[in-house]
Amino acid sequence: MFPAAAEYDIDFTIPSTSINRLLSATPADVNSAAALTFSRNVFIPLTTACRYTCSYCTYYDIPGEATLLSPQEVRHRVQVGADAGCTEALFTFGDRPDDRYEAIHAQLDVWGFDDIIEYLNMCCHIALEEGLLPHSNPGDLTLTEFEQLAPVNASMGVMLETTADVDAHAGTRRKTPGQRLNTIRAAGKAGIPFTTGLLVGIGEEWRDRAESLLAIRELHERYDHIQEVIIQNVVPNERSDFEQPSVSTMRRVVAMARVCLPKSISVQVPPNLSPTRELLDCGVDDLGGVSPVTEDYINPDYAWPALSELTDIASSAGVPLHERLPVYDRYLPKQIRREGFTGHPADGGWLTEYITDAIESDGVHGQRYRSVACRDGPLNTNHSISAGESAD
Repeated sequence: MFPAAAEYDIDFTIPSTSINRLLSATPADVNSAAALTFSRNVFIPLTTACRYTCSYCTYYDIPGEATLLSPQEVRHRVQVGADAGCTEALFTFGDRPDDRYEAIHAQLDVWGFDDIIEYLNMCCHIALEEGLLPHSNPGDLTLTEFEQLAPVNASMGVMLETTADVDAHAGTRRKTPGQRLNTIRAAGKAGIPFTTGLLVGIGEEWRDRAESLLAIRELHERYDHIQEVIIQNVVPNERSDFEQPSVSTMRRVVAMARVCLPKSISVQVPPNLSPTRELLDCGVDDLGGVSPVTEDYINPDYAWPALSELTDIASSAGVPLHERLPVYDRYLPKQIRREGFTGHPADGGWLTEYITDAIESDGVHGQRYRSVACRDGPLNTNHSISAGESAD
């Protein structure tokens, strides 16, 4: 039983036989992907407040120091992103920040919002107005909160990290696997294309890694909503004494993910954190969201690669690089999906009217969305903005 699973009625178990079988997987059991993809985004850290104090995280600020972007700041950032050719607005913040930070809650109240979720909803509307598709990562949510945010998000996500109860999550406000699994399940019930993943090297064992992947697969088999799984290594920083996992460790975990997950789920590694070139033959097919205009606020010491470097990574592997939307092909309506798509479309309607109307609009933004979806553009690394430039 996963820690705190009973509290959230997580009613499945992972058979030991399945775990043992997955533990035997190696890079020799998988093939390199035929192509690599990435999403061009603008990173919008709505607030640096978080109720958790995970020991490896440099993102959160303590009460009294945490920031909250104003609507005007959000609009400016998404305008810069849209002007730079981005298609994704990546909204992120810590779990339930207004529960712990009185100043954050007070500011939201002044602006006329009951909580951070209501504010995020409004910010997603701003992104759509200015020409970006929202992808939100607001931590643990309930089904009701997902249903509130689903109309204005092309996709959403939360990292499972691990099903193990690790010291890295210790403290009076601890993150539990039960909470995370409940969130991933709620996203499936709400019918939201979803991103999740593992954080490797925070004290988990090999068996925990296998169990985590199998738990993700189990939830996907129920709801068909997982579009990508990120395999992310922990990195040293000012708050973390964890060592970065070895290349051999990462190669094995990535291969396990590719063996475990159906082909419809992409396996992603973040190119600013991972030894990406040494992982490509282990089944990686996506390089995640990369911003030409903002830094990685969660890992500020590790700059995004320039878009030209992504092309070089793909070229070194002998495969093409394609830009994608924050929502994957199989979740797009048929009239938007590219003609060359050979995968299995997800049954049902996954995108709301707000999102489909934005993609199908006659304006410049709709044209940009559709050209990316059809792999006709706007990938042009010769004129990309340097990763060192900022939208701040």
